[in-house]
Amino acid sequence: MPQGTHILKDRFGRVHDYLRISLTERCNLRCFYCMPLEGVPLRPKEHFMRTEEVVSIASTFVDLGVKKIRLTGGEPLIRKDAENIIRQLSALPVKLGITTNGILVDRYIDCFEACEIRSINVSLDSLMRDRVAAITRRDYFDRIMSNIQMLLDRDFHVKINVVVMRGTNDDEVTDFIEWTRQTPIHVRFIEFMPFGGNRWEWKNGVSLDEILSRATERFGPFGFERITDSPNDTAKNYRLKGGRGTFAIISSVTNPFCDTCNRIRLTADGKIKNCLFSNSETDLLTAFRSGKDIKPLIADAVLNKKAVRSGMNTMEQLSDSDVHSDNRSMVSIGG
Repeated sequence: MPQGTHILKDRFGRVHDYLRISLTERCNLRCFYCMPLEGVPLRPKEHFMRTEEVVSIASTFVDLGVKKIRLTGGEPLIRKDAENIIRQLSALPVKLGITTNGILVDRYIDCFEACEIRSINVSLDSLMRDRVAAITRRDYFDRIMSNIQMLLDRDFHVKINVVVMRGTNDDEVTDFIEWTRQTPIHVRFIEFMPFGGNRWEWKNGVSLDEILSRATERFGPFGFERITDSPNDTAKNYRLKGGRGTFAIISSVTNPFCDTCNRIRLTADGKIKNCLFSNSETDLLTAFRSGKDIKPLIADAVLNKKAVRSGMNTMEQLSDSDVHSDNRSMVSIGG
């Protein structure tokens, strides 16, 4: 078997050196595009990775060549052993990041600093209190905004993830962009994507082209500029002229970035998903608990990754609910 990063290379030459680990399927919000209205079935805790299993499996990926790990959920910070996991993973030779809804950031910010986590992604789909409450089915707006400001005050690199949905928050696109003018914040607009239970229809989505059109209408054709994307970046990045922050668009639906994808996902119950859109999974946790070598399973999962969106190459295929309805809900995949 090939060694090192070769195990993490698929048949299209993409090397998967970025691992996203979901710590839990649970969340303290109920965003309708992420969690089904009826919630997700609660399972016994033995179905999920324990602390030592998260760390050991992550270490295997690092041995194979993973250079970056991002912790997701659900909401990763509601897991009782989250700090222990963060501290142990921070000892690995990787860049460690986290995606959170921001509610518990104040409790963990000292841990983030101690573990040298400097980049935090915060999910926030509106700048209006009532609208956030409607989207999340909870009222934490003031706390989230206060914690975002705390991160900025302590010089964290803060990205704001905004799922743009027509008739829900699309009228705020340029307000989010304006936020980046005087604030060193990095807004990322994410096209509405199909997952189990979110009743996805593209008519409710807003495309990259439309977002740029709205930016042009408000700021003028020369009021913002394209800036260089990082290697393997999922987003197309822009900056207002003279702006302290940036904005970007993740166009998984209308302009997928699959040709440079370097991501692999590990769900809270120890399954590999080689693509966010894939409804097929590889069970690492059962093999790990049986004392088996999980490296061949990882290699096989990576090798069999499809070229584009788990084989959904066209909008017609993506729009076929029979194709993507068997996928997990977003809350049980991890961002």
